[in-house]
Amino acid sequence: MRTIVITGGSDGIGAAAAEQLAGPGVRLVLVGRSPEKTRAVAGRVGAEYHLADFSRLDEVRALADALLEQYPRIDVLANNAGGMFPGPERTQDGFERTFQVNHLAPYLLTHQLIDRLLESNATVVNTASIAARLYSRLDLEDLGAWGSFTPTRAYGNAKLANILFTKGLHERYHASGLSAVAFHPGVVATSFAAGADNYFRWLYHGAAARFLTSPAQGGATLAHFVTGQPGTDWDSGEFYGSNRKPARTDRSAYDPWVIHEHWERSARLLGVRWP
Repeated sequence: MRTIVITGGSDGIGAAAAEQLAGPGVRLVLVGRSPEKTRAVAGRVGAEYHLADFSRLDEVRALADALLEQYPRIDVLANNAGGMFPGPERTQDGFERTFQVNHLAPYLLTHQLIDRLLESNATVVNTASIAARLYSRLDLEDLGAWGSFTPTRAYGNAKLANILFTKGLHERYHASGLSAVAFHPGVVATSFAAGADNYFRWLYHGAAARFLTSPAQGGATLAHFVTGQPGTDWDSGEFYGSNRKPARTDRSAYDPWVIHEHWERSARLLGVRWP
């Protein structure tokens, strides 16, 4: 029995992936913010579920505690929750909301679960985006982009953070049996940019939405990396496009010093130390 945890599982590609992954031999665990949506998807696919709002780090810690208590092994952690917000908006934890929800929360969740993930020889799948290459302007002194905030830049920086985190996980833990991969699901017609105060809102929710990747297609790409064999279907530590082939991203993601510094600064912001 494989235990698969998917955050952002109540909507969009997370819910679509859940429908494709559910079946014999799979213990599917969905994490969502909305009780109604999460409960509905879990009931439809026969999954278990937990609730957590990633704009509250105390809920992320409580989620990790619940997962550790309930699941003796975790074979896949799919860090899929995310979104774009108009901001800049400070969370109760003191961080910019886009940066926290998309990067710091999954970083913290993975940290809290790392021993269980290592024991399980697990895979961590991080939903990233080509926005990392198109819109990021990384400043290690201002990871949340407070000083130069736009919704697109904040989102691009957060998605770049997902890729840097993936590479950091690979470098630190692949030799111990952990695999990590990041991917772009396509420009998917979901609710994720509902709060964006820019053309992304028009793109995702206006007339152009009919030209976007469907949630089912994006979910199939997520499911591909969840079920794929590291080293055969994809390589740990890499970033893949929506065509499931290796893709280029921002050049900073290929700088070992940047990968290390971003990891360490994220850890200091959260007050955590990795084993």
